[in-house]
Amino acid sequence: MINKVKIVFILSVVLLTACTPKKTSVETNKSSIDVKIDSLLAKMTLREKIGQMTQINLTVIAKGSNKWSSNDTMEIDPVKAKKAIMDYKVGSVLNTVNNLAQTPKTWYENISEIQKFAIDSTPIKIPIIYGIDAIHGATYTDGATMFPQQITTAATWNTKNAYNMGAVCAYETRASGIPWNFSPVLDLGLDPRFPRQFETFGEDPFLVTEFGKAIIAGYQGDDNNIGHMSKVAACMKHFTGYQATISGKDRTPAYIPDNVLFEYHIKSFKAAIDAGAKTVMINSGLINGIPVHSSFKILTEILRNKLGFQGVILTDWEDINKLCDRDKVARNRKEAIRMAINAGIDMSMVPYEYEEFIELLTELVKEGQVEMSRIDDATRKILRLKYELDLFNNPVTNYKDYPDFGGEESDKLAYESASESITLLKNSNSILPLKKGSKILVTGPNGNNMQCLNGAWTYNWQGKYTDLYVKGVPAHLVNKATKEGILKNSLISKNLSPKNYTTIFESVSNVYGENNVTYIPGVSYKRGGAFYDMVEDDIDQVVKAAKSHDFILLCLGENSYTEKPGDLNDLNLHELQIKLANKLSKCGKPVILVLNIGRPRLISEIEPFMSAIVNIYLPGNLGGIALADVLSGKVNPSGKLPYTYPAYPNSLSTYYYKPSEVQNNAQGAYNYVGELNNLYEFGYGISYTNYEYKNFKLVNDTLNANDTLSLSVTIENTGSIDGSEVVQVYTSDLFASVSPDNKRLRAFDKVFIEAGQSKDVLFKIPVSDLSFYNDENINVLEKGAFSVHVGANSKDLISSNFHVK
Repeated sequence: MINKVKIVFILSVVLLTACTPKKTSVETNKSSIDVKIDSLLAKMTLREKIGQMTQINLTVIAKGSNKWSSNDTMEIDPVKAKKAIMDYKVGSVLNTVNNLAQTPKTWYENISEIQKFAIDSTPIKIPIIYGIDAIHGATYTDGATMFPQQITTAATWNTKNAYNMGAVCAYETRASGIPWNFSPVLDLGLDPRFPRQFETFGEDPFLVTEFGKAIIAGYQGDDNNIGHMSKVAACMKHFTGYQATISGKDRTPAYIPDNVLFEYHIKSFKAAIDAGAKTVMINSGLINGIPVHSSFKILTEILRNKLGFQGVILTDWEDINKLCDRDKVARNRKEAIRMAINAGIDMSMVPYEYEEFIELLTELVKEGQVEMSRIDDATRKILRLKYELDLFNNPVTNYKDYPDFGGEESDKLAYESASESITLLKNSNSILPLKKGSKILVTGPNGNNMQCLNGAWTYNWQGKYTDLYVKGVPAHLVNKATKEGILKNSLISKNLSPKNYTTIFESVSNVYGENNVTYIPGVSYKRGGAFYDMVEDDIDQVVKAAKSHDFILLCLGENSYTEKPGDLNDLNLHELQIKLANKLSKCGKPVILVLNIGRPRLISEIEPFMSAIVNIYLPGNLGGIALADVLSGKVNPSGKLPYTYPAYPNSLSTYYYKPSEVQNNAQGAYNYVGELNNLYEFGYGISYTNYEYKNFKLVNDTLNANDTLSLSVTIENTGSIDGSEVVQVYTSDLFASVSPDNKRLRAFDKVFIEAGQSKDVLFKIPVSDLSFYNDENINVLEKGAFSVHVGANSKDLISSNFHVK
């Protein structure tokens, strides 16, 4: 029998008060859990233990023609489920059918059916653990709240928004009957070419670390009581160095020295481990020629032994097979399984040929190629996770106990994050905000498109059905609606309530009046094409219409994508978008460029002709409304770039570059001048008001290694509008045994300051934070001279020197 637990989830517009839930009846005494695990392990057969290490895709046990795809209507096939769960003892299931979002009711009914096979029909009675990618909301749940993507959240520079996203996502994922979320992404978003930069919290290790800790607290609760029915087990990913590829493309090789790995890539994961993250997913690529899934060094020596991670290590999609099939480090799949399990993998996201995985791993154990102790260790960790999630008492949560699912308060929190993230990059002659009564022409492929506002992982892997879902089309009909190319009233379910979400055009129309706002796309994304494919509609029509409007709102950017389908060969905006922009720049009307992008696409060719530039990133379902409020002046923009915005294709660098990147050495016959060409600096973003930094003070300019660097600065709002400013603190090591970074972010604080008022901002930074990993991969703090910088971005700073003894 499935236990039902009534959960009360209270939301506040300012902060989620459910962050500290009441204790449930979950067993919290670790020694007592250990006793239960020991007792259970002693009863388990080898097949049952290996089954716990096996995760399959839902389509394998769903009704349909084959294991790779199923019917659009989610329904469990009892014959397939019996084979997988009862005969092969599979312990985990993930994903949805055909990448389609389902209602909470559908999720509950199907996961309940799965649990009956695991609990009611097996002697060992171990519940299935269900996992899902809920990336900026409950991705595969119809009606779920969609927050801004992680990169957009980072642009708020306010970790409260990451916490709130995590808490709402956890609640709504549990409302779907799912206790395990494959999130957050703690990779560094180093490379704008990479197709998953938008899933990160930006390029800086400190920024990623702080936002990572916040979202994990939202997912798991401040006390990590994941048995609470509004919390989930987080899965930090993708350990490690995943987005530092040479090619800039997904799942391709990276070459990272150990000291670089520890100095930049591992820090966010270490902080997440210390914060209590329960599980981790592994980098699908290679580091220094070795697939991470086969690396004993990375998985056991570093992750387990050095970082102290005691949770479950999960593969990514089919990555054990790829050791043989793709990377050619294993002669066959059996050898691939041996390498991965011995390296430290606890659970394989198989996801289809589970029979092969289970049988081959069984052979390896019986042959002595994988020790029984390794199997027991992995099984123990998986069982602990299931006990901590309270799955033995409550294997599936009931959607009826979640009255706040998809509620107004959650939407308010998503709106706050979206409005706080919007980054004003240019505002010539203070053209923004636009006065009421203005006649506005909205144009560009992103101007009337919910899919573009959200990006991938929105009701679908690639996010391609978003416009249908928000209008109330049920999951089993979205493919029909897409094929027909039209939205018929007959396809809209009476059982679903269409959300009041609006596109940029619709949102601006609501603010400025339908009679004052016109939409003509000019260019569009090709229906059924790749994310980068575009078609020209009628650019001349847009140019003609511009003559009768006061302002042009040019909405450019990207269509939705993620992972390998999002690989690109040209970082420039599509040539048709550039063509539209250039044509409009000659109309004699002010052009406000709205960038709706998951990564910084190059705009240097058109930037000089834009009167204003607003980066909205991927702001989610409330992004159109948030943008309209910024354009009208209802919201004073306060977002800051969480990455460096490059100017040219061969000018890709983080703000913490090495000194040799910039040189001024033209002597004799040789010119060794070097420069970086950024369009906008990391941390950059302007406001409708102005801020003045003054009275910068250090408490002490001579410090010991165990001291704290204390500093203060006064920020004055010299304008006539209230606003929030992100105060950023950087340090520079002036000389070091390893060429030091140009500067590194050490602290930040977002402060609200009324017009004409000032605020004193204080920072305390442990001197030990200034240490670095040297060429022997030893974390050292070297004596000498340092600079500390304070300012509104990584370039415009006031500085002071100090000395470490």
